[in-house]
Amino acid sequence: MSERFILWLASAGYTGCFPYATGTVGTLVGIAVYLLFSLFPPPVYLLCTAATFFLALWASGRAEIIWRQRDSPKIVLDEIVGYLITMAFLPRTLTTVVGGFLFFRAFDIIKPYPIGWIDRKMKGGLAVVLDDTVAGIYVNFFLQAIHRWHPPLLFLLDRWICGAG
Repeated sequence: MSERFILWLASAGYTGCFPYATGTVGTLVGIAVYLLFSLFPPPVYLLCTAATFFLALWASGRAEIIWRQRDSPKIVLDEIVGYLITMAFLPRTLTTVVGGFLFFRAFDIIKPYPIGWIDRKMKGGLAVVLDDTVAGIYVNFFLQAIHRWHPPLLFLLDRWICGAG
């Protein structure tokens, strides 16, 4: 497969080449992908997310070799996978989309255990994708808990995101 296609894929259409905040830009692309995938029933959403995960493993590993850089900031397909996992089985609302974005970015930046360990110790495409996958799982559990067991907190989050109208 051509190197150009691999780099295009790993960088989400070269959005990873944006000069600033590439992880944030990649996650914004993830929102668009989520909005598309969320039109499908949950089993199809999961299948599409799994396919994106395995595609990201392959493309990220190859892109690291081509760019000769471990976990290059230009690789943002992993952010898309992490965001898709963040949003799995959550209602498609402005609050969850924005809340998922904000919390996913926070977890991806702060890197609580084992995310930071994965980022520091592992290598290759698996490491590139796995840290964002774990961040997505953490945030998904967090948002699921808020949604199911603490609706008043969800209401406050909704008021904060959507404004006091």
